[in-house]
Amino acid sequence: MLFPTATFAIFFLIVLPLSWLTMPWPHRWRPFIIVASYVFYSWWDWRFVLLLAGCTLWNQILAVRIWRSRVPSQRKALLVLALAGNLGVLGYFKYYDFFVSSTDNLASTVGLDMPLGLKSIVLPVGISFFTFMAISYVVDAYRGDFEPTTLEKFAVYLSFFPHLVAGPIVRPSELIPQIDTPRNPRRVDTSRAFYLIATGLFKKVVIANYLASSIVDEVFAAPGQHSSLEILIAVYAYAVQIYADFSGYTDIAIGIALLLGFTFPQNFDSPYAAVSVQDFWRRWHMTLSRWLRDYVYIPLGGNRGGTILTYRNLLLTMLIGGLWHGAAWTFVVWGGLHGIALVGERWRADRRGLPASAPTGWGRWRARVITFHFVCLAWIFFRADSFGAAWDMIEGLFTGWGEASPLVTSGVLLAILVGIGSQYLPARFPRVVMARFSRLPVLGQATVLALSLMLTSVMGPEGVAPFIYFQF
Repeated sequence: MLFPTATFAIFFLIVLPLSWLTMPWPHRWRPFIIVASYVFYSWWDWRFVLLLAGCTLWNQILAVRIWRSRVPSQRKALLVLALAGNLGVLGYFKYYDFFVSSTDNLASTVGLDMPLGLKSIVLPVGISFFTFMAISYVVDAYRGDFEPTTLEKFAVYLSFFPHLVAGPIVRPSELIPQIDTPRNPRRVDTSRAFYLIATGLFKKVVIANYLASSIVDEVFAAPGQHSSLEILIAVYAYAVQIYADFSGYTDIAIGIALLLGFTFPQNFDSPYAAVSVQDFWRRWHMTLSRWLRDYVYIPLGGNRGGTILTYRNLLLTMLIGGLWHGAAWTFVVWGGLHGIALVGERWRADRRGLPASAPTGWGRWRARVITFHFVCLAWIFFRADSFGAAWDMIEGLFTGWGEASPLVTSGVLLAILVGIGSQYLPARFPRVVMARFSRLPVLGQATVLALSLMLTSVMGPEGVAPFIYFQF
C-alpha cells in the first residue's frame, strides 16, 4: 500500500482514530495494530503475511530461549539457528536466482555444465528491513542488551506498518519500550508530524517522480542514445531522485508514527553536504549504517585487530551492505567502491598519525564537491541494470559533448537545484517553520496542509511510482 495514494489515506483515516480509542486498553490496541499492519502488508499479496507471521514466531521462540539459557554453547547454537533461519529466508527469496545464475556462469567459463534452474522468485516487499530488525532482536538478546518481550509486543515491533516495508530500521530498545509507555494524544508533536509528511510527499511525488520520468529512466535505459550532457545531468538527477524518494518515504513514515504516538530515529541528515565518504554514511540511511556497524563491522573485529584487519573489516562491511541492497554484482561493486573509499580515508588519517578532522573554509567546500561526485559515480553502478550499462554511462560522459540535449530542461535543472540546495538550509529552518505552523489556529493549519497537498498533486506527474527501496 503506497503512502501517497487515496487508498492509504482512507486506511489511515480509519486506523488513526481507532488506534487512539483503543490505546488506553493495551490488550485491545496491540491486536488491533497488528491486524491493521497485516492488512497494510497484505494489500499487495496476502500470502506474504504468512512469511511475516512465521518470521515473528521463529525469532520470538529463539530469542526467549537464548535469554533463558545459561549454557554458553547452547546460547551460541540457538543464535546460529536463529540467524540461519533469518538469513536462509532472505537468501532464498532475494538471492537464490542470483547465486544460481552466478554459479552457472562461473561453471560455464571453466567448461562445466551445471543445469541449475532459475525459479523467478517473487521478492516480498520489505523483507530485508524486517529481517534485519528480527536479527537485531535475537542478537541483542544473546548479548544481554535487551530482554525479549511478549510475542504480542514483538509482533507489533516487527510488523508496525509505518516502518514495515522500507524502514527506518528501528532497534528493539527504540520501539518496544514505547509500546508500554502511556501516550497522550494532546501531547503529540503534530507540527513536526505534518511537516515531515508534507515535505516527504513533495520530495517523493514532485521531485523524485518528476526526475525519474523526465530524464533518469530514459537515459539509464539507453545511454548510447544520449549526449554527454544528458548523461551527466541524469547522474545528478538520479542522486537527487534516490535521496528524495527514500528520505521522502522515511519522512512520511516518521510523521505517521508520530501521529500514532511513536518516535522513530532520524534516517537522513543532509547527506550531500558530507565532507567525506565516512561523513556521508553518518548522514545517509543512518539506521542501516548503525546496523552494519553494530551487527557486522564490530562482530568482524571492528578496529580492534590492527590496521590491516580494520581495513578488511571496513571493506567487508560495505560489500555486505552493497549486497543487502540487491542481488546483483553491480550492487557489490557499489558497496566495494564505498568500502575502498572508507579504507582510503582511514589510511590517510593513519598515515598522518592524527584523527580525521573536518576541513574548514574553502577546503570544506572542496571536500563536499569531491565527496558528492564520488557518490554520484558510485550511484551509476547502483542504478544500472548491468555492468555493460554502467560502462556505457561512464563512457558516454566523455564521448558525446556538443550533441543536442533536449532532456536537459529548466524544470530538470530546477528540481536538481532544489533537491541539493535544500540540504544546505540552516538547521534551524525546519524548527522555525514548525514553530510558526504550530501557532496557527486549527483552521489555518488545515488550510496550509490542504494547499500543500494540492500543490504536490498539481506539480507531480500522473500516477505514483513505487518507492525505490521497496525492491530491497
